[in-house]
Amino acid sequence: MNESSWGPPPAAGYVGRTEQAGPAPAGPVRENRHAAQTPPMSIVPDPGGGEPEQRPDRAGRRPRKRAGRNLRAAVGVGLGLGAVVLVSLFVYKPAFLGVIAVAVVVGLWELSSRLADRKGIRVPLPPLAVGGAAMVMAGYLRGAEGAWVAVALTALAVLVWRMAAPPENYLRDVTAGVFVAFYVPFLATFVALMLAADDGSWRVLTFLLLTVVSDTGAYAVGWRLGRRKLAPRISPGKTREGLAGAVVFAMAAGALCMHFLIDGGTWWQGLLLGLGAAVSATLGDLGESMIKRDLGIKDMGTLLPGHGGIMDRLDSLLPTAPVVWLLFLAFVGAE
Repeated sequence: MNESSWGPPPAAGYVGRTEQAGPAPAGPVRENRHAAQTPPMSIVPDPGGGEPEQRPDRAGRRPRKRAGRNLRAAVGVGLGLGAVVLVSLFVYKPAFLGVIAVAVVVGLWELSSRLADRKGIRVPLPPLAVGGAAMVMAGYLRGAEGAWVAVALTALAVLVWRMAAPPENYLRDVTAGVFVAFYVPFLATFVALMLAADDGSWRVLTFLLLTVVSDTGAYAVGWRLGRRKLAPRISPGKTREGLAGAVVFAMAAGALCMHFLIDGGTWWQGLLLGLGAAVSATLGDLGESMIKRDLGIKDMGTLLPGHGGIMDRLDSLLPTAPVVWLLFLAFVGAE
C-alpha cells in the first residue's frame, strides 16, 4: 500500500498571487507593497514513500495532493497480477506455489539490494533465495513443522555462507540476513500452509480479498474524511479515519467470505477475521514504511510500473498471512 492512499483527495495546488482590490487607478503604476499575498504551499519531504505532506495555509485550507503514480500503469499491472494469481490458484495449485516462490525471491533481491546500497549491509542472497523457496515448498508439503526446519537450515546457511567474506561486520550482516529470512519467505510460507487445506484455494482467495479490501476501505474513507494522522512520524499520509474504513470494509468482506466461500465458516467468524486482517495489514504497511524511512527511499524497487517493487505490494500481505492462517486454524481447522 502507498502512504498517499489514506489522506485527503489530491488535486492541483496553486501559487501565491496578489489580490486585486478593484480597477487599476489612472496614472503611473506603483508597486503596492502592502497588497495581500497568499503564501506558497509548504511541502515537507517524505523520504519514506508516498506524497509529500502539504500543510494548511493561513486560512486553514489544506491543499490537495497531486497523484504521484501512473494510474493507468498501476491499474494495468494490478489486473495482470490478479489474473496470474487467480488462474494459477484455481487451475493448478503447484503453479501458485511457483508464483509465491518467485515473489519471495524477487522480494529478497529487492530488500537485500536496498540494504547494500543505502546501509552497506551485505546480506547473503544465494542461501536466502534457495532457503526461501524451500520454506514455501516445505510448508505446503510438510506443514508447519517442515517450514520450521527449512527456516532453521536457511539461518544456518546464512551464517556459513557469510564466513567466506572478511570477518568485519559479520555479526551485522548475518543478523540482517536472519531478519530478512523471517520477514519475507517465512511469513510468505503461511500462504502455502493455507493453500494445503482441502479448500485451500478459497482460503487464499479470502486472505487476498481481505487485504485488498482493507486497503480499499482505507483509501476510500481516508480520501474523503481523513483528517487526524494515524502515525505522522512514520507515514504522514495515513489517518485514523482511514484505519476505521479499513476495519469496517474488511469485517464486512470477512463475513461474506466466511459465509459463502469457506466450508464450516460463519459470518461472525468472518467479522473477527476481517478485523485481524485490517489491523495486521496496517501494521505491515507501517512496518515497511519504517524500513524505507530508515533507508531513505520511497519504493523498494521499480519492477512494477505504478506500484514500485514486489516488496511494495507484499508489505501488507506478509504480516496478514500468519494472522489469517491462525484464525482459519481456530475456526475451521487445518484441513
